[in-house]
Amino acid sequence: MKVRKAAAAFATVAIVAGACSSGATTAPPTTGPSGTSGATASTGAGSPTASAVPLPTAIGPGEGALNLVIWPGYAENGSNQKDYDWVTPFEQQSGCKVTTKTADTSDDMYNLMVQGHGQWDGVSASGDASNRLIDAGEVAPINVDLIPDFKNISPFLQSPPHNTVNGVHYGVSLGWGANLLLYNKKAFPTQPLSWGSVFDTAQMDAYKGKVTAYQGPIYIADAALYLADKKPELGITDPYELTQDQFNAAVDLLKAQHPYVGKYWASYTDEIDNFENGTTTIGTGWQYQVNTINADKKVEVGSLIPTEGATGWADTWMLSAYAPHPNCMLAWMAWALKPDVQKQSAEYFGEAPANVAACPQLDTNPGPYGFKDFCTLFGATNESFYNHISFWKTPRADCGDSRGTTCVPYKDWVDAYTAILAG
Repeated sequence: MKVRKAAAAFATVAIVAGACSSGATTAPPTTGPSGTSGATASTGAGSPTASAVPLPTAIGPGEGALNLVIWPGYAENGSNQKDYDWVTPFEQQSGCKVTTKTADTSDDMYNLMVQGHGQWDGVSASGDASNRLIDAGEVAPINVDLIPDFKNISPFLQSPPHNTVNGVHYGVSLGWGANLLLYNKKAFPTQPLSWGSVFDTAQMDAYKGKVTAYQGPIYIADAALYLADKKPELGITDPYELTQDQFNAAVDLLKAQHPYVGKYWASYTDEIDNFENGTTTIGTGWQYQVNTINADKKVEVGSLIPTEGATGWADTWMLSAYAPHPNCMLAWMAWALKPDVQKQSAEYFGEAPANVAACPQLDTNPGPYGFKDFCTLFGATNESFYNHISFWKTPRADCGDSRGTTCVPYKDWVDAYTAILAG
């Protein structure tokens, strides 16, 4: 995914996630959903091809429980906002009792899955975790024929590289969006238009200590995206594929930003609290936080994709290779793709739905967190807009082009970001 500028038509809204680790794995389970003797998972040595993967041919009886690792807002039961509840009817229909564990970053998700064999059935992984889970053999291939609404997923999300390898599907897309610039409208009566408002030290002098930033090594990509526009001489074409000089420039930018950051956030609730109590007035965030803050009516927050473009996420429901309740997880995948469920989850989380059959409901009958013409606003069917977002992926030494293995791998991003936080 190369750096591109986001179209101005979508500069008023749009959301995210985090990144890596390693861990030994044990053999996949020997039993699986109806019609298969067990999942054949990918390993670090390479993924199987579609013809080599035994897939379930039916979703068997539910096992009575479903344990999920999720981003906030992906499994709502009405307790946070009564108008958004797609868990309760699923439990009533399937008999699968849903339990969730919210993760703050993609690293958290990856580690929970690696360390929780036999505990978790599935995960709502972003692109910077999904391929690592595939490579590590942590998630099982699925038969998309068991997902009735798969055919209604946007074509560019049916077999994307972050969840489909060698023709094998390791999950189903559920939604996508961009990381946004959030700002307190009272503190910024004139809308900021550039990421320079959080990276240019001259601009930040007026509100030093009120800036917030995402607490994760993948945030280095946001700095790289900004530099791709402001310092074209660096030659940055992909904010996740950085040579040492490009990487150093991005790290230096974040080191310069550090004294101006009052709070870094990993938990979405921290950012909400910081905006509402006045600790933060501007910084990167998700539409989810915007919706929640504005619903609370303590402060009013605006959001946009700045002129330089944005990083973003594309999330996938994935079945654990060690799932204790695989049938419940497959049933959940099918449920989560239904148009009425996609309507609720897209509105609540603040993202483009994967299933565009949800758009008629989203556009004409918005709920409390929705907008009229929602799918147009979020670019749900616009492949060009999708291609303008630099979606999260795990940085690797292999640059993916003629530069060969001269790019900085993720482990070095972790080390560098730890030093940034230490000041």
